[in-house]
Amino acid sequence: MGHSATGSGQEASSGVEPVRLSPLLPRRQNPWLVVEVDGSSAAHGALVWALREAARREATVVAVTVLDAPDGNPLAGAGRGQVRAHLAAHDQLEARVLRAIAETGVHGRSRTAVLDRPVFDALTAATRGADLVVVGPRGKTVLRQAVPRPPARRLARGA
Repeated sequence: MGHSATGSGQEASSGVEPVRLSPLLPRRQNPWLVVEVDGSSAAHGALVWALREAARREATVVAVTVLDAPDGNPLAGAGRGQVRAHLAAHDQLEARVLRAIAETGVHGRSRTAVLDRPVFDALTAATRGADLVVVGPRGKTVLRQAVPRPPARRLARGA
């Protein structure tokens, strides 16, 4: 007679353990759309488009505002003035995103971030062909532009 599968620990006494199967194909991550929001009407239009595209593609929009170092000095410390500027920029960004959400009706697909100029420059350089290497505790990843494929040639039937 077999053991019944109950929560009383009988599975362990029978020596049978459940087998966890890993998925055969890793699920592709949903896309991210990074939009620079600077208060211009063009940036607002880009944000509205990105929100609609995110809803269509099940993506996440990261709306960013870019802060330059005070007086162009990248080594300047994060003093109180810099912290206040960061908070004020974040509040303005949140207000702009809320306005775009109200216009599109797309909820739950956005995040906001205030980036320092060097971080944003690295991201935009990657879009123009520069290698971007992300190094973290779990390893290194290189983001490169995909090599364009040659156009496919179609053969005529019967050729």
